[in-house]
Amino acid sequence: MTYQAPVRDYAFLLRDVLQLERYANLPAFADASMDTIDAILEEAGKFTSEVLAPLNGVGDKQGCVWSPDFTVKTPDGFKDAYAKLVEGGWPALGSDPAYGGQGLPHVVNVAFSEMSSSANMAFSMYPGLTHGAYSAIHVGGTQEQKDLYLPKLASFQWAGTMNLTEPHCGTDLGLLRTKAVPQGDGTYKITGQKIWISGGEQDLTENIVHLVLARIEGAPQGTRGISLFIVPKFIPDANGNPGARNSVKCRGLEEKMGIHGNATCVISHEEATGWLIGEENRGLNLMFVMMNEARLGVGLQGIAQAEAAYQAAAAFAKDRLQGRSLTGPKNADGPADPIIVHPDVRRMLMDAKAIVEGGRAFMAWTALHGDLSHASPDEAVQQKGRDYMALLTPVVKAFLTDRGFNVCSDAMQVHGGSGFTEHFPASQYLRDVRIALIYEGTNGVQALDLVGRKLAADGGRGVMSFFAELDAFIAENEKDESLKPFTAGLATAKAELQEATMWLMQNGLANPDNAGAASTDYLHLFGLTALAYMWSLQAKAALARIAGGDKDPFYETKLVVGRYYVERLLPETSSRLAKLKTGSDLMMKLPAEAF
Repeated sequence: MTYQAPVRDYAFLLRDVLQLERYANLPAFADASMDTIDAILEEAGKFTSEVLAPLNGVGDKQGCVWSPDFTVKTPDGFKDAYAKLVEGGWPALGSDPAYGGQGLPHVVNVAFSEMSSSANMAFSMYPGLTHGAYSAIHVGGTQEQKDLYLPKLASFQWAGTMNLTEPHCGTDLGLLRTKAVPQGDGTYKITGQKIWISGGEQDLTENIVHLVLARIEGAPQGTRGISLFIVPKFIPDANGNPGARNSVKCRGLEEKMGIHGNATCVISHEEATGWLIGEENRGLNLMFVMMNEARLGVGLQGIAQAEAAYQAAAAFAKDRLQGRSLTGPKNADGPADPIIVHPDVRRMLMDAKAIVEGGRAFMAWTALHGDLSHASPDEAVQQKGRDYMALLTPVVKAFLTDRGFNVCSDAMQVHGGSGFTEHFPASQYLRDVRIALIYEGTNGVQALDLVGRKLAADGGRGVMSFFAELDAFIAENEKDESLKPFTAGLATAKAELQEATMWLMQNGLANPDNAGAASTDYLHLFGLTALAYMWSLQAKAALARIAGGDKDPFYETKLVVGRYYVERLLPETSSRLAKLKTGSDLMMKLPAEAF
């Protein structure tokens, strides 16, 4: 089985569903004609399927190798593939032209990122984190820092990482101990240990730019006293080239369940030279620029691995012969029928297809709002984009990774016993995707962020705007009989989500444990509703194509899968609502020693 990039699906999303050419008058979209996008999608499909996908199994089996001189060797073929990545200009798609980027909207870059992650998740993490570092410096760096680092990061000639977690603290960054001592010349000496640093050491780039959270001596305790520093592996010389080796050392690699091809490092800063980025004691504000971008990227990883696992399962199901169809033989000349004839196998494949294609649309739609948050000349559109990015980031991250993991698990089930062996790719997809539910804030933390902070932000403006958009779509299309299954399902889900929101407002404030107990069910209710809207948008675009005389079966397939989502998966919203309304009493009743 060979990975096939979803080029056709992205063309449909960008042309027909999101209608990117509507924004051609905006400078940020000026170079994003559909002719250009089609060419990018085609070439991205070729690069990821022909260059990256063949190395996925290699990276899983070989892993990375640490040496006592603190260097790391990546799996065979990674270095050559990385050189081709840089040569092809793929890293620069969405970066600022002022620093060597191509300046395309992020929604276009999302397409390449998904294909890259599907083809080889471990490899794609190296450039993925680099773009996060680029974004943080772009937002908060001095002009001198931008001029020095951004061209090298935009081209991926240099790599970037983020150094947050320490052995004693993960999500609670207020506990960090890494310290920064000012040297009087604008530099700081950074001392401390960071763990789980993806791409913290590798042999792919000539330099690595670490963004490190640390506390300046005398700064307040807790999160209010955290600053952010640029700590390069090699200190740039007067010409901006890698110079003296900094005292940043990879002390070892984590032995992980999956993503073996990515170097997950223990990094020791031993009075390393660093430069403050942004204001003192405001490091988390800048780090969240990088972290929120990473969270959206993690949601994308959930869908990306689900797509690859689904493709493998579908290919296996069409090839594997076992049993006979319940309605009579479909392969009469053979000893048995392919297992794809069995309804329960179809259930798993249809669940996967509905989640993947709905989730892909959700990712792209969210990314477009992110683009409009700074590209639109209309302040109301910008504000809506900012509100949506804040509100939806935890939903994208947690919902798509939870559901992506389920798809990968079902893909293994379709493979049967073969899936539990290393002769087939199902095992790797399941192992690789599992980390996505944990890093950049576990999915439980995302749910708490959603109900504890994002819903109430700005008086609930973001969620009210989302409800208003769904209401407007339903009202505009409720008389269209061909769309009725979609608008009716969406209306029911939206009403349940609104009821859940009101319940949280009434019960969460009175007892915060109620909000915590309801948070995961609420997030999934939100995600299910969002995908119902995405399937409604896709159905409307597909029906328009069919009405215009397009005979491509792609569009009829969209309608069938969308109807399946509404009828088979969307009813879960009712059970999520019922569960969250039970509150926290029984959940919190037992004493700790009873567990």
